[in-house]
Amino acid sequence: MKYIIIAFAMLSIGFNAAAQNETGGTTTAPKMKSKTSMHDCVMMKDNKMMLQVDGKMMEMDKDLAMKNGTMVMMDGSVKMKDGAELMLKNGEMMDMNGKVSMMKMPKMKGKMKRKM
Repeated sequence: MKYIIIAFAMLSIGFNAAAQNETGGTTTAPKMKSKTSMHDCVMMKDNKMMLQVDGKMMEMDKDLAMKNGTMVMMDGSVKMKDGAELMLKNGEMMDMNGKVSMMKMPKMKGKMKRKM
């Protein structure tokens, strides 16, 4: 009987700990298993901020805090930890460590012919 009560108490504590959730208007960069994937990033695409995590692309629905303290807003504005501000343009991306770069365009096979 004593073991049943102890097991029940441990399960209750485990469920309560798992149910804890942070709420608020700003989210933090998604926590990865061990290392952040090279493809996890935020990007401005068609004048919308997109978030890519584990190969899945979704539209940003909240402001995002990167690992280095950089804040990325839903409108594409970025506030660096040192206070510098910038605005992402279409085609620009930022990895989860706060490094900004251009998106790589897929390579086209064959030659493109221009119609006159």
